[in-house]
Amino acid sequence: MTKSNLEKDFLAYLQEIDAYHELISLAHWDLRTKIPKKGVESRSKAIGILSAKVHEMQTSDKMKQFIDELKNKTDDEVIQKAVEECELDYERNHKIPQAEYKEYVTLQGQAEAAWQEAREKADFQLFQPYLEKLVEFNKRFANYWGYEGHIYDALLDQYEPGMTVKTLDEVFPALRESLTQLREKVNNSKANVDSSIVLGYFPKEQQRNFAIDVLKQMNYDFEAGRLDDTIHPFEITLNLHDVRITTRYDENDFRMAVFGIIHEGGHALYEQNIHPQFAHTPLATGTSMGIHESQSLFWENLIGRSDGFWKANYEKFKSFAPDFFKELDVDEFYRAINEVKPTLIRIEADELTYALHIMVRYELEKALINGEIEVKDLPVLWNEKMVDYLGIEPANDGEGVLQDIHWSSGDFGYFPSYALGYMYAAQFYNTLNQQMDVDSIVQSGDLSPITNWLKENIHQYGKMKKPLELLQDITNESLNPTHLVNYLTEKYSRIYNF
Repeated sequence: MTKSNLEKDFLAYLQEIDAYHELISLAHWDLRTKIPKKGVESRSKAIGILSAKVHEMQTSDKMKQFIDELKNKTDDEVIQKAVEECELDYERNHKIPQAEYKEYVTLQGQAEAAWQEAREKADFQLFQPYLEKLVEFNKRFANYWGYEGHIYDALLDQYEPGMTVKTLDEVFPALRESLTQLREKVNNSKANVDSSIVLGYFPKEQQRNFAIDVLKQMNYDFEAGRLDDTIHPFEITLNLHDVRITTRYDENDFRMAVFGIIHEGGHALYEQNIHPQFAHTPLATGTSMGIHESQSLFWENLIGRSDGFWKANYEKFKSFAPDFFKELDVDEFYRAINEVKPTLIRIEADELTYALHIMVRYELEKALINGEIEVKDLPVLWNEKMVDYLGIEPANDGEGVLQDIHWSSGDFGYFPSYALGYMYAAQFYNTLNQQMDVDSIVQSGDLSPITNWLKENIHQYGKMKKPLELLQDITNESLNPTHLVNYLTEKYSRIYNF
C-alpha cells in the first residue's frame, strides 16, 4: 500500500520523537548503572530538557493537525492505531504545563539519586522530601487528566488501561483469602523444605555465566541486548534492536541474580519480538505493564522455578556452582528453591506470598494519592502492613519502605501490574498447556516452542491490542484469578504434601 505524503510526514515526526526517547532511555540506563555520583544532577537536568522536548512535540499544534487529518481517514491499520495512541498522549500531556512537566522529570532523576543514598543508609528521611513532591505532582496530574471513580484510577490507567480501583478492590481481597488459606496448609505441613541448603558462597561471575546460558535457551538475542549490574534490576528498551537487562548479585544467595535475570529476560523477550513494522511508533512496546509482568513472571516462576526446568538444567547448573551443590539431588534442590517463607524483600519473595507484597504497596500508594495518609507516616504503616499480611517486620527502612525504586521514579499506579501480571501469566500458562505439553518441552531443554508461542500470541502485537482484549483473544475469558490459585495449589500441594 502506497503511503500518502501526510502519512509519511506523520511517521517521520514519530521517528523524531522516538529518537529523543532512545536518548532519554540511554541516559536513564547510564544513570542507574554507570554514572559517577557527581554527574547525577547534570544528567537529571539533561533528561528533563530532552523529556520537555518530547512533551512539546507530543502536544504541539503539528501533532494535533496530524491527529485531526489522519484519525479514521487512513486505510493503514498501523498508522490508524498509532494515531489513536498519539491522541491519548496528546489529551493526557497537553493538560500538563510544559514547565511543570520539565520540573517533574528533573525531580525524578534527583529523587532516584536521593533514594539510592537513603536506601544505602536505611534512612527514609533523606528521601522523604523528594517523595512528598512526587506525590503532590501525581495528585495534580491525576486531577488534570480526570477520572470517573477514584483519583487513583487516573494513575492506574497509565500502566494498565481499562483497570480500575473497583476491580482491584474486588479481586485482591479474594486472592488474599485464597493465598492465606494455602499458607496455612503449608504452615501445617510436616514436609521438610529448607532453602538454606542452597545458600553459600557462589561467585558472581559463575552465577552470571549460568544465567547467560539460560537467557540463550530462552532465545534472548545478545546481539540486540546486554546484561549489566545495578542496585534494582530492570529492563530498558532503547529500540527494538537494543533491549537491555540488569541484575543485582548476592554471592551468598544465587537466587537473587539468577531468577532476577530470568525475570528481566522475560521482559526483554517481549520487546525484542515486537513486529518490526511498529518500530519508531508508539506501538513498539508492550501493551501494558500487567501484560509485561505476565511475561517476566511466566519465565521466572512458571518455567524457571518448575521441576521440569531443573531436571533439564541441574547438571549444567552444577558445572557452574560450588561443590556443595554436588551433594544435593535435583528433587532436594527443587523443593529448596520453592520453599514458602515470608521475606521482607519483594523481589526475593516466594510464589505464594509474592502477591501479598504487591497488596501492601497498592494499599499504601492508593491511600497516599487519596490523601488518607501522609508520606512521613509510610515507614510505620509499611511495617504494620508487613506484620498484618506476612507476619514479619522490617528492622530498618532499607529492608522496608525503601526497598523499591518505583516511587522514586514517580510510578504511582504501577505496583498492581505485578499482581495482575501474575494472574495473566497463570491464565496464559493454562491455555498454553491445553495446546502443548509444556513440561515435556521444558524437560527437553529446547524452550523455543514456548518462546515462539508467546511471540505469535503476545509479543508481536506490541500495543496493537489492549491488555484485556489480548487476554480474551488468547484464553477466551476475561481476567480469572482462579488459574493462579489452581497453579499454586497444585504446585505446593506436591511440595508440601497436603
